[in-house]
Amino acid sequence: MSRHSLFHLDPKAKGSLQSQIRELLVQAILDGHLPGDSALPSCRTLAKQLGVGRNTVVIAYQTLVDEGFLLSKERSGHYVNTEISNTSLAKRKQTTSSEEVQWLDNIKITASELPHIYKPKNWRESPYPFIYGQFDPSLFPIADWRECVRESVAISAIHEWAGDRFDRDDQQLTHQIRTRLLPRRGIWANDGEILITSGTQQALYIISQLLIDQTTVVGMEEPGYYDARNVLGLAKPQFEPLAVNKGGIKITPKLCQCDLIYSTPSHHFPTTATMPLSRRRQLLKYANEYGFTIIEDDYETENNFFSAKPLPTLKSLDKYNRVLYMGSLSKTLAPGLRLGYLVGPSEFIQEARALRRLMMRHMPANNQQIIALFIKLGHYDSLIHRMHNEFKTRWEIMNTALANHLGKCADYYSSGGTSFWVKGPSWLDTEKLQRKAAQHGILIESGSVFFMQKPKICNYFRLGFSSIAQSKIEPGIKQLAEIIKDIH
Repeated sequence: MSRHSLFHLDPKAKGSLQSQIRELLVQAILDGHLPGDSALPSCRTLAKQLGVGRNTVVIAYQTLVDEGFLLSKERSGHYVNTEISNTSLAKRKQTTSSEEVQWLDNIKITASELPHIYKPKNWRESPYPFIYGQFDPSLFPIADWRECVRESVAISAIHEWAGDRFDRDDQQLTHQIRTRLLPRRGIWANDGEILITSGTQQALYIISQLLIDQTTVVGMEEPGYYDARNVLGLAKPQFEPLAVNKGGIKITPKLCQCDLIYSTPSHHFPTTATMPLSRRRQLLKYANEYGFTIIEDDYETENNFFSAKPLPTLKSLDKYNRVLYMGSLSKTLAPGLRLGYLVGPSEFIQEARALRRLMMRHMPANNQQIIALFIKLGHYDSLIHRMHNEFKTRWEIMNTALANHLGKCADYYSSGGTSFWVKGPSWLDTEKLQRKAAQHGILIESGSVFFMQKPKICNYFRLGFSSIAQSKIEPGIKQLAEIIKDIH
């Protein structure tokens, strides 16, 4: 077979023609299909074979010369750089050795085996994606975001964010969080009490490394956020399940046994229950009397559809400095941004900043600047208002659909946010329901992963509506109800 037959462009591939050509050539070199010092087709020949313009190939070849993959020889053509190909082949020989290391034997923590919710990569192709926390492109303010991106790539802006900041956060973003976002939640903090994180999960990891060891007793909501349990569990604490009801964590003697408590008082995860003010005060009183710390995960606070005045956060009520507060911008803007913030006593934040420096120094400074501009220019406020109205409408549609189609066989609940928590009949296996529904294009989330207790509780499931169109909600719920009847 001719070497030239390696080169075919995929009509479904993304990216420019130049980038596609570069990618297929680099792959052929690194995989050893093009040995060192071998000649490549002329620009004209390859252009004809691929059905592209000659200049497209010329530019692709020149880029690979600049990157060291190819050598250009005058009046002779382009050749594979032997230094690149030899290095690649050496790596391939190492990985195919009979003495290859069995890496699974060396791994101390098998994070891939921890319980989690699987979200299909092609979920957008499903007609009824009732999955939680996903991005709806129709709500994203593309024009406003582009405006901020353009400002961030001005020469003066690049000079500002391109350097190594060591462990410092973007001053403007910290200022916007301190003066615009936190006061809405009743929180007043100074710059030294705020740390920018890669979402709440990094904040949880930092907390686990600083505050938890094998003697620590961590109270977890039951049911509760599985990845909070997974992240905190890496430090090997003792977990104490804390029962919840429609007021969130119950105030029981179990609290006194804990050193640290993870709580989602604004919208309990996953039931969406909101903790009343009286219980918040009581929880803080217990924290002071028995000396435990509270991690407050304050997510989806902007989606409160039932009260003109949201309840104050635990952090805002905290007179004893017992609360570590976590907020997320990813849930509001886009999950892919992975940006949140941690608020706590300055002594704690100082150590958290030092630990984050060992992990990743700081969040990408250009992204921090873009988001700071987005908030400063009022786009964030506008987005929250638009999302609130849209999600309220979706909530009302889903509430009606559940009443009409599942009301006789299931209990359901939602006090806001972007999901409903559904309790099916005792005989219902929602893991089986999840698989069966997916065959009909209906994506739901089985609730068994949210529980610590054994044996597994399998008759709960969650329905998200952040990424499903209004017109799809009612027919999707109707079809889901029919599938439940078929299973029975």
